[in-house]
Amino acid sequence: MFAKRQPAYSGAPAAPSPGGRADARGWLDAVRRFAANPYAAAGGAAALFVTAATALVLVAGDPFAGSPMIKVPLKRPQAPGAAGQPAPTGAEAFTLDSLGFGQDMAAEGFDLADAPPVQGTAVIVLPDGAVPGGSPEAMPTVRRAPADPLPAAPIAGVVQQGPQGPLPVIAPDGRTPFAVYSRPWRSEGKPKVALIVGGLGLNPAATRTAIERLPPEVTLSFVPYAEGLQGWIDLARANGHEVLLEIPMEPSDYPDNDPGPYTLLSSSNPQEINRRMEWLLSRASGYMGVTNYLGDKFVASDAGMAAFTSTLKSRGLAFFDDGSARTRSGAWARASAATVVDEQASPEAIVAQFNALEAAAKSRGAALGTGFAYPVTVEVALRWAAGVKDRGLQLVPASAVARR
Repeated sequence: MFAKRQPAYSGAPAAPSPGGRADARGWLDAVRRFAANPYAAAGGAAALFVTAATALVLVAGDPFAGSPMIKVPLKRPQAPGAAGQPAPTGAEAFTLDSLGFGQDMAAEGFDLADAPPVQGTAVIVLPDGAVPGGSPEAMPTVRRAPADPLPAAPIAGVVQQGPQGPLPVIAPDGRTPFAVYSRPWRSEGKPKVALIVGGLGLNPAATRTAIERLPPEVTLSFVPYAEGLQGWIDLARANGHEVLLEIPMEPSDYPDNDPGPYTLLSSSNPQEINRRMEWLLSRASGYMGVTNYLGDKFVASDAGMAAFTSTLKSRGLAFFDDGSARTRSGAWARASAATVVDEQASPEAIVAQFNALEAAAKSRGAALGTGFAYPVTVEVALRWAAGVKDRGLQLVPASAVARR
């Protein structure tokens, strides 16, 4: 007869096999001897650690496994007949222009606010391996060929050394900084439209982009506190741009909104305003005029504006404002903006303001717009400027719309 098989598990403990207790004591003695050996103990601890770590990874898994990963290869589409051209640089593939940003904006109703939020990690592969977010010096720069570079500053006769640095003056022969530093232009018999792009000098990448990509007819204005200001102005003039210097003026919410230590204040006497103006104007050479930075409260001050414009007139400098000082005269030459093109920094809003600027130019014969060097402003301005002539207008430097 076959013996009945013992169940794998029963409620009562199975009886120990013959010699079981003696075998257990021998096993424990072996463990004690192994642990008493210091080398063996250390090796055992290391093995235990590796085993535990491996088990943890197997149980917990990759901590990033639940996050979506997106690999986006960026390839610039070639124009017809462009086969065989060299591959674009990383910066070219990563600019808004090369990605077609803003094309047909008004027709398509494009709005960044309508885009759904994107979550996860995007791995961006640039054609030449450049890393987005790197320093401006490390990234290749998209440049246009310099057109009609302007003479280097300073130009003899219209500058003198002041206590703080070089100061613009009217030359003995009557030449003014406004005249010698303005970009020459020739009328085409069309309504004139001009654009000032400002806020330059503080952000190196934005400053270089505006200088090297915007058409030379676009006037650029620089912050007086910028580091290396003269170098930026020299680069702008080498690329054909005439230049303005921004004068910080007291806003209505000053001092909560403080434009800097040399802000022109409505409460200052003419002597203090002249002292601050002398410091601001001595930061660099090569500008043909100035423009305001903020200043709604200062512009309302009769005494303050009289001292300000008197200084500009005595030094042969023009004053361009964003429209807030339209009723103020003075300075060597004057112009006020018809519109600030990027008060709302969206493509549709900027396109609408450029349309309004063109309408003003056609109705008045000339119009000036101002804006800041936001990436979207520069991109839309590039596309707008490319079609100005086709729409019956002439793009001119800001000096061309200033009046004595």
